[in-house]
Amino acid sequence: MKSTLAISAIVFTVGILSLPVVFSDNKFEWQEDQSHNDGVANISHPLYKEECGSCHMAYPPGLLSSASWTAMMTGLDDHFGDNAELDAQTHKTISEFLTGSSADNSDYRRSRKFMQGVDASSPPLRISETAYFKRKHDEIPEKMVSGNSKVSSFSQCNSCHQGAKQGIFDDDDIKIPGYGRWDD
Repeated sequence: MKSTLAISAIVFTVGILSLPVVFSDNKFEWQEDQSHNDGVANISHPLYKEECGSCHMAYPPGLLSSASWTAMMTGLDDHFGDNAELDAQTHKTISEFLTGSSADNSDYRRSRKFMQGVDASSPPLRISETAYFKRKHDEIPEKMVSGNSKVSSFSQCNSCHQGAKQGIFDDDDIKIPGYGRWDD
């Protein structure tokens, strides 16, 4: 009986100690292995953050396919109505980061979901054009987004998704400005 309890205690302790724990904001949280993460990869590229983030939120590359990022980087002379051209080296560096970290090159679950239904022959240039995005946002009334001066567009992810800049798009963290927490 004692040996069975001792073995059970050892197995339990080893199991608990093998789980990854992250300490943040003076508390600890369980964190899954990165390959099973529900979010998208956090943006870790300083040049991308600096160049693209100076005009708009630097979108996590795991929200679009490599074909989408390639098409977008090819058309920077008319980037949604603006000229966002970069010097050759910066363009190459950012392009490699975006395509290498794209949804189709990611182990993150949400990134893989963004790949569902993407036609490689005509890749979307907007995250809001993906089937996954449309499905996740279809119940949100227009007045809460386009009709909301504090949001104005679905392209303003960080207006409602509190952790968007960190790659966190969890349903529980949605707060629509002027309306509060969103429950679907």
